[in-house]
Amino acid sequence: MFERVLIANRGEIVVRIARTLRRLGCSAATVRARGDGALAHVRACDMAIEIDSYLDVDAVVEAALRCGAQAIHPGYGFLSERAELARACAAAGITWIGPPPEAIELMGDKAAARGAAARAGVPVLAGLEQPTPEDVAAFAKEHGLPLLVKAAAGGGGKGMRLVTSLEQAGPALESAAREALAAFGDGTLLIERYVTPARHLEVQVLADAHGTVAHLGERECSLQRRHQKVVEEAPSPAVDAQLRALLGREATALAAVCGYVGAGTVEFVAHFDDPAEHYFLEMNTRLQVEHAVTEAVYGIDLVEWQLRIAAGEPLGDEVISAAAGGHALEARIYAEDPVRGFLPATGRLIALRLPRRRGIRVDVGVCAGETISSRYDPLIAKVVAHDDTREHALSRLRGALSETVVLGVRNNVGFLCDLLDDEQVRAGTVDTGLIERAPGAAHGTGAGRAAIVALLAERLEARGESASRETFVALGAFRLAGIATSLPRRYALDAEVTVDVALGALAWAGAGARAAATIAGEPVEAELLEDEALAAGRRLVVAFDGEAGAWEVARDGERWWIAHEGHAWALAPRAREREVGGDRAGEIRAPMPGSVVAVHAAEGAQVARGEVLMVIESMKMELQITAPYDGALAALHVAPGDQVALDAVLASMARVAVAEVAA
Repeated sequence: MFERVLIANRGEIVVRIARTLRRLGCSAATVRARGDGALAHVRACDMAIEIDSYLDVDAVVEAALRCGAQAIHPGYGFLSERAELARACAAAGITWIGPPPEAIELMGDKAAARGAAARAGVPVLAGLEQPTPEDVAAFAKEHGLPLLVKAAAGGGGKGMRLVTSLEQAGPALESAAREALAAFGDGTLLIERYVTPARHLEVQVLADAHGTVAHLGERECSLQRRHQKVVEEAPSPAVDAQLRALLGREATALAAVCGYVGAGTVEFVAHFDDPAEHYFLEMNTRLQVEHAVTEAVYGIDLVEWQLRIAAGEPLGDEVISAAAGGHALEARIYAEDPVRGFLPATGRLIALRLPRRRGIRVDVGVCAGETISSRYDPLIAKVVAHDDTREHALSRLRGALSETVVLGVRNNVGFLCDLLDDEQVRAGTVDTGLIERAPGAAHGTGAGRAAIVALLAERLEARGESASRETFVALGAFRLAGIATSLPRRYALDAEVTVDVALGALAWAGAGARAAATIAGEPVEAELLEDEALAAGRRLVVAFDGEAGAWEVARDGERWWIAHEGHAWALAPRAREREVGGDRAGEIRAPMPGSVVAVHAAEGAQVARGEVLMVIESMKMELQITAPYDGALAALHVAPGDQVALDAVLASMARVAVAEVAA
């Protein structure tokens, strides 16, 4: 085994790999890009070498040589599927913990991978390489719509666009190529027939350097948004023993055909009604984000076996003859805003409290106090539940998420809680379009109570400063994570939704307080039962009409963050802004922080509703900004290359009748 391994990555995967290295008695080193404020992965290792970029192959190899590492583990993302790094390791006399560079290149080229899958006897979808809009039209005539545009050199939902009409083909190819180039350094595309409704299934394989290939069953990864996984589980509720054996044979056959060594994942798309009808999707030549559910079910440390295989050991019988036990589910906690269509979110993590209970594993790569930026993946943590049955594991995961507190940045924990309560999810009848078909996420009915809790927290702060025993509170002017209004006693949940709240006189009795309140015009009784100071903020136990619950609150400048049973809200003092109409006086604002990568319209131009005005990129994901109605572009406030904050004004429009635009 190696004495020291350099983990060429950041975030939770470094922490997870370092955990196995230390258990095996190996020293863990890592890298840290200059300017990256991340601390968790640095703290998890014995040393960290500063480099300019996580994508700099030469810098990574030099860091390994500098710290005396005998091997490099790339984790996932960044350089994990770059044959260039594998070859650079060999040239420097460093062991590469991954497959041979030839296998990486073969499987990294989706067109070549399709050919290898066909040779291995794995069914493939009809497809077309390097398509033009004219090629797409001809392909659609033969195979029908919809079609999926895919980046030939990558995965993870980057460089993917769904084409449901031929008019979308040109813009989809252009946008996908640009996003793929930014994410993978290669804008080559292909198109495939799109299967819908579909399940996303994948098989974990392990192959040693002695010709043995084994598989550890399948994972169900159908719960996705923007072609990126959110919840995964093992085994799949739709796969029986016969299909499991078939998928395993196909996955191991493909690994053998491409001369694979190490841990890898073969992904399939399957018809929802009959998963036995399935097709090769891609092979990921690295450890998957969701590998933990397989580890939980099979009791095998995949990172340990990556290390052992790289050190030349053959697969042991514990892998070759491994049997599944129980069921596991994983939920990914992202810094994103479900209310805004799961767009990436940024901000400073004020508080981060993750569950600690039996049967729960948490892989986390950030610390409270760190800033989530738009430069890197928005993954905060993964919560994994394992139990004897799927029903028990699902309930265990749901309970763990209800204990999770993430304050300071918008996140998807509350959405995950609601998703796990969905009848189709609980029944296991999931497909890749389920999340997109679901009603749009909302702030929830607890928002009004959160507003009252924030006011109680503010009064507690004021009471602590003044030591007053009795205070009369009139509702201050606040807004909740959205647009300020001129109306007092009103909280804006987002640009269009508001809730009215009011808090009457607070009567202090000992450590508690009682008050009459109204939420959206409905009277409630609010009673403060407990108040506990935390490292960041405080924990309040508040009863509304006799129903008690714990709420965690923290202040970030003038903004309050409130969490309750997995859900979170943000409140800010109402700014003195002018009243605007529903379209905010014609202002077009940034729905996420990021960089402007393209501007397609000029000031004074007449544009139609839905026309693409510009493109914003954040965390390697592109978002098209379209005209909200027919009109004229009165002012343009950004240019390509500009960095914009959430809600920044991008452009201003003036309404013009449809006939005028057409003229």
